[in-house]
Amino acid sequence: MSTLQPPAPGEDTELLRPHGRPLTRTRLPSTMSLIVFEAVARHLSFTRAGIELNLSQTAVSHQIRKMEEMLGIRLFDRTGNNVKLTDVAAEYLQTVRQSLIALSAATDRAAESNDENVLTIQCLGTFAIKRLIPALPRFRALYPSIALKLMTVQAFHPLGPHGFDIGIWHGDGDWPALSAEKLGEEEIFPVCSPALRDAERLRVPDDLAGKTIIRTSSTILSDDWPFWLDHAGIPDIAFGLEFTSDYLVTSMQAAMDGLGIALALSGVVADDLKSGRLVEPFSIRAPSKAAYFVVSPPGASKLRKAQLFRQWVLDTLAD
Repeated sequence: MSTLQPPAPGEDTELLRPHGRPLTRTRLPSTMSLIVFEAVARHLSFTRAGIELNLSQTAVSHQIRKMEEMLGIRLFDRTGNNVKLTDVAAEYLQTVRQSLIALSAATDRAAESNDENVLTIQCLGTFAIKRLIPALPRFRALYPSIALKLMTVQAFHPLGPHGFDIGIWHGDGDWPALSAEKLGEEEIFPVCSPALRDAERLRVPDDLAGKTIIRTSSTILSDDWPFWLDHAGIPDIAFGLEFTSDYLVTSMQAAMDGLGIALALSGVVADDLKSGRLVEPFSIRAPSKAAYFVVSPPGASKLRKAQLFRQWVLDTLAD
């Protein structure tokens, strides 16, 4: 019986591209070499990288030298005890770091895929803070044997890879690769602190003229101020200053602290309105084209732990 032999040094090997097409590669560092490279680049120290990885400084130097010889480039400039990334290594580091993170996440996912006691949840940060986390003690009380792993994200990737069992996403729900159920219709409307409402005498939408507003700009959330202004019948009003944030949760906090008037999503501000941390100065809400959805990849949706959590979310957090 023949056996597969490892390729000789420098010999091409065949990998498979997606859909089975062959991919030829001649150079690919070992995982250990990449881990050592990332650690040295992060610490800018061979000694500290060795301490972190439980390797001798000689072993660290050996891994870096192997990479430099294979790549044909210098990764670090070393002068005495000073270590500095070369320009090409600094660019290479970005891809290496992203790849190691993705590989680590995929490995965790593979190890946990058949573990009914670990549920991986991917959730947008604002929804996690405002809605999900406050309610999770109730899920834990119902299913104490299920360990929870929460990953908050600012962006998501509908086409994958999907390193989670259940996700809570925001959008139009058109993600063919996932099963998705809407948590309810959503509205958008201005909010601010009670003190700002009173100081700025905010009573009707026209009072927004010249006022400081808060915009949220992210890869998921669009700026809905033009949409709301058109809905309120004042499309051409001119604001004063602007405060821009890349997270909805920080925009809401900025509004609570009196930095301006923000647009809120009804799905995440109910408790803030109820407590008085935020107020709604106008009684005009616009129906949003987007909403929060509970989603899961096809394989994960068949797992009992995912089914239990999905049903609990729909029973507990749906509007």
